[in-house]
Amino acid sequence: MSFGGRTDTSVIGRWWWTVDRWLLMSLVALILIGLFLTLAASPGVAEKIGADSFHFVRRQFLFVLPAIAVMLAVSMLETRDVRRLAVVGFLGSLALMGATLAFGHEVKGATRWLTLGGLSIQPSEFMKPFFAVMVAWMFAEGRMTPGFPGRSIACLLYALVAALLLLQPDVGMTLVVSAVFFAEFFLAGLPLVLVALAVVGGAGAVVGAYFVFPHVQSRIDRFLDPASGDSYQVTTAMQAFGQGGLWGRGPGEGRIKAVLPDAHTDFILAVAGEEFGLFVCLVVVLLFAFIVLRGLVRLFAEENLFILLAVAGLLIQFGLQAVINMASTLHLMPTKGMTLPFISYGGSSMIAIALGMGMMLALSRKRFGLGGGR
Repeated sequence: MSFGGRTDTSVIGRWWWTVDRWLLMSLVALILIGLFLTLAASPGVAEKIGADSFHFVRRQFLFVLPAIAVMLAVSMLETRDVRRLAVVGFLGSLALMGATLAFGHEVKGATRWLTLGGLSIQPSEFMKPFFAVMVAWMFAEGRMTPGFPGRSIACLLYALVAALLLLQPDVGMTLVVSAVFFAEFFLAGLPLVLVALAVVGGAGAVVGAYFVFPHVQSRIDRFLDPASGDSYQVTTAMQAFGQGGLWGRGPGEGRIKAVLPDAHTDFILAVAGEEFGLFVCLVVVLLFAFIVLRGLVRLFAEENLFILLAVAGLLIQFGLQAVINMASTLHLMPTKGMTLPFISYGGSSMIAIALGMGMMLALSRKRFGLGGGR
């Protein structure tokens, strides 16, 4: 029996014939594009902080290799193992988020980072995918097991995570987690009356955040009236898109990256727009759209409620994070320090997204004849 044949019953052989290879290839393509854009965007930023030109490039390569390994390894798990991973990961992330409030270091007025073993990690990034799977599990068990308080447990988990995020504070990530929670709640059978109340409550929460958190108020004010405060990064990013045009100025010819502080992270799409033009930006957008839509289409025939909810939650999380980053860069919404998945520089974000997409690939695999992995 040769490796890779349809009769190969090894773990890798069965994985190869059951995983969605189009989704896998699209995710790998995003990672490769991210490496290429980091190479284009980060040298100027590195020089401004006194590091050598390829400081961020080398670090990103170090992040990418473990991220790919994590995504592939997790994608080989069976459904029950994904649930076990989610429980362990959720509890670990919860503990680290609590430790961050006590021992984390403050960056730009927020305490989101924790230093462990010389490495800075953002525990909330890891919480997102584990939360999506845990809530899906609770909703599914609540529907399938009479008497099990799945909805109540899911609501409790949401309240706990949202409270920890708001204490940092991280309003943007709270909104992402809330969107995932209510999307899964809706798919699990949330009554329409509660849907309407959730919409009203969400709008009220946004208004409340405007008055409670000064940085939220500042960002919304600057979005509505750029002259009311510092809108340098957004204005500079828009200039980059304008100078890039359809085909861009060419690799290495961009000028904006030398003056844009977050060119390698939150505003990396602006660098792509200036150097490679609208065409490459559209390729990136289409890759994100393809991953989300193909993943959701695969759920049409899914009969396992847990898998349906978990995969939908992970894809909504992935797509929403991309939309927020791109919309902020294009001045279509107030700025939010959120990375572009697999493309922006950042170790915590890269590994956490790899975990989430690994679980999505694992849960969306074809399982004909694979036994009781569900």
